[in-house]
Amino acid sequence: MTYPKGMGGAPDLRALWRKQRERWHRLPDQTRRRVILAIQVLVVVVLAPFWWGFAALVAVFFALYWIPQDLAIPTPWRKIRVRATITPLVALTLAIVYPFVRGGIDSLPGVGPWPQMDTAVIMTVYAMMAVGLNIVVGYAGLLDLGYVAFYAVGAYTAAWFASVQFAKQNVHFGSVGVGPTVPGIHISIWILLLLAGIVTAFIGVVIGLPTLRLRGDYLAIVTLGFGEILPQVARNGDSLGGFNLTNGPNGITPIDPPGFGKTLHNATGGFLPDNYLAIANRNNAYFWTGLALVVITVFASIRLRDSRLGRAWIAIREDEVAAAAMGIPLMRTKTWAYASGAFFGGVAGAFFASFKSSTFPNDFSFNISAFILSMVILGGMGNVWGVIVGGAVLAYLNQEGLANIGAKLNSNFGWHLDVPLYAPGIFGAILVIMMLVRPAGLLPSARRRAEFEEGVHDQPLYDAAA
Repeated sequence: MTYPKGMGGAPDLRALWRKQRERWHRLPDQTRRRVILAIQVLVVVVLAPFWWGFAALVAVFFALYWIPQDLAIPTPWRKIRVRATITPLVALTLAIVYPFVRGGIDSLPGVGPWPQMDTAVIMTVYAMMAVGLNIVVGYAGLLDLGYVAFYAVGAYTAAWFASVQFAKQNVHFGSVGVGPTVPGIHISIWILLLLAGIVTAFIGVVIGLPTLRLRGDYLAIVTLGFGEILPQVARNGDSLGGFNLTNGPNGITPIDPPGFGKTLHNATGGFLPDNYLAIANRNNAYFWTGLALVVITVFASIRLRDSRLGRAWIAIREDEVAAAAMGIPLMRTKTWAYASGAFFGGVAGAFFASFKSSTFPNDFSFNISAFILSMVILGGMGNVWGVIVGGAVLAYLNQEGLANIGAKLNSNFGWHLDVPLYAPGIFGAILVIMMLVRPAGLLPSARRRAEFEEGVHDQPLYDAAA
């Protein structure tokens, strides 16, 4: 059997993958369904002796797979697709109950323990930022390498108005856990989340205006420049004309915690916490709050995608000249993309600053922008669910996943390998493998999947010459 050759005579992995996929699709439908069912049953049977709970979870998602994709329930407003509705609801339910069941979860062989609650909070933050960047990159096709700037603006917005940074002022409005005599501006974190989003959206417009006439590499370079400027402003903002705006390298700390106050706490029978820092399982409360913000972000992103504005973004991504010829206002539409993506980045930054109770200039390096962009690429540009999966997976690996895997390898094989030290190389290898095997991402959107499949028969120039 001969395999397609790439440059240097090495096997062309992408061509090989396409060849095997074509062979699979040529099989009769009944044969393919039987093979898939056999694999699913085998996976559940293998997992059951080690962890019956996880095996049951896998079985539930396998059962969702067998729901017909075109099955829909008619309603007076629209048809509700059963599979597309039930799957996110099941995933959301499992995420909600995760803090309750995590303590009894056994680790999978060779994988390590499941995410701790502080890691789960960070996963929700990165999922929010990845969905926000997906609006700019996945919907509108604008390569943004400075997304960390929006994250920084959101974090500092929360820090300015929920700390003692401006000690000469004494403003208190809805804050919790702060005495009335404490100096500074102390506004409720719930208000600051919205304020951070609005302020960051405005900054997104300011950053986006100089880039509206740029494309490709030039656009990436300009956004990269803005992504480097704002962290430097934060680092040197302790003396702007004699005014201490950011407290320089020392950062701003502490930042007020979220909470609902004693009135709502008593009215709900203690269900809503008065002060997140005053409860024993504070990370659980932060996780559920982050989960709620992710749900809001996903809902808004999907509604934007299906709106008139979202279709205009996709048209610009596909062909900017054709979109302009059809009457789409390019400047205004691109500006809305920057503002919308920046809004969610700012909300994520404000929430993360409140969770850490601090913000520092070193938190906003270029690596964060590249990391979030990698989440979008890994999950599948343009698909909200794929981006969430990519963000959660890479955030877990970065926080504790690689350390857990390294500890498991060292204990089983007697190695002395510090796996997190090789994190950049590991993430780079993951992206390279994804580009070779599944260039559209883990869960690509239907449109991007069609785009890639339409070009599978194209022959590279060097193969034609050979």
